[in-house]
Amino acid sequence: MRMKSFAIVAALALSTAIAGCSTIGSQIFTNNYGPMTDAGYQLPRIPIEKVPFKYRRQVVSYDTDEKPGTIVVDTQNKFLYYVMGGGEAMRYGIGVGREGFEWRGTARIAVKREWPTWTPPSAMIKRQPELAKFAGGMDPGLTNPLGARALYLFNKGGDSGYRLHGSPEWNSIGKAMSSGCIRLMNQDIIDLYDRTSVGAKVIVL
Repeated sequence: MRMKSFAIVAALALSTAIAGCSTIGSQIFTNNYGPMTDAGYQLPRIPIEKVPFKYRRQVVSYDTDEKPGTIVVDTQNKFLYYVMGGGEAMRYGIGVGREGFEWRGTARIAVKREWPTWTPPSAMIKRQPELAKFAGGMDPGLTNPLGARALYLFNKGGDSGYRLHGSPEWNSIGKAMSSGCIRLMNQDIIDLYDRTSVGAKVIVL
């Protein structure tokens, strides 16, 4: 009888974990990457089954002295943490700067934009002359490198030139491919955008 009761409890625990997409200490949002309409744009489904499990949006245990609302970017492990308090954070997989474009420091979110215009900096145009046609800005859209949202990072010197932004290139998450900006999957940057406030602290490790 005791074994039967244990089996029932175990089965219930397993079914609950599967239904809630959760694991011990975390909640996984695997089902949140489907197609969606946003500001008139039709974002396609992300083939999340092709994205490593660890890079999918999830609530994790996170011990920090930083106050809720702070963003901590772990460039080495390709994670971005949004501190929620209570020893937890929302964790997102990210793409980071390739070799020679890494950076670290503390900044704040000064501007938030939905479906932003992308303007390549002059140094990038010099490296890639084919981008000169976008010197006046690339219109928002599904192929825009900033994706569905952008959070503009400023420091004591003003605009750092770096952004936390979406990207149509979901397969770049977990890799070092950018020119220094931190990129997220579009569905993830929309989620992060809705959580963050102008003035929020951003720490890049």
